[in-house]
Amino acid sequence: MKEKDKRILKANFLDEITEKSREKISSCYQCYRCTNGCPMAESMDIYPHKIMRYILLGERKKVLCSGAIWACLMCNTCSIRCPNDIDVAHVFETLRRIAIKDGVAANDNLWEFERLFLESIKNYGRLYELATILHYKLEKKEFFKDTVMGIKMMLKARMGILPHSIKDKRHIKGVFEKIEKGRSEV
Repeated sequence: MKEKDKRILKANFLDEITEKSREKISSCYQCYRCTNGCPMAESMDIYPHKIMRYILLGERKKVLCSGAIWACLMCNTCSIRCPNDIDVAHVFETLRRIAIKDGVAANDNLWEFERLFLESIKNYGRLYELATILHYKLEKKEFFKDTVMGIKMMLKARMGILPHSIKDKRHIKGVFEKIEKGRSEV
């Protein structure tokens, strides 16, 4: 591959992430504040500031295949600490979506649980724990894993058998429709 073609690919990755996240990633000057504030940094294979750097360098595969984007808790500490107002957590979420779409996700279990979690909220207005966990366990074929803990939670009234509901489910569904419409662009 020619040097010019490599530069174009690198620039395209930065442009893609910038466009899809709507964040000015190129303004990152590696101050390390995102990493220093991150409660999960020690569990990441690549620190948050390095992820940002690799995006700037066009290291698509390294970034999208990293476990770091999946270890992120989306607590927004990195985003709050950024002196350039880059929403780093949102960049990580964007990277997760692209990794899933490209089929290179390092850990799609979290993504699957998030999908089921949000589906439950969309349907009931609140999390229906039992159904969400059962769906997740069925999809992962882990039928009896954590069963004892689940029973203990039900006995202590920490998890209900029936779903809780809210009155205005239409409003919640409307919120989800707006979000889904916006995400279809990613």
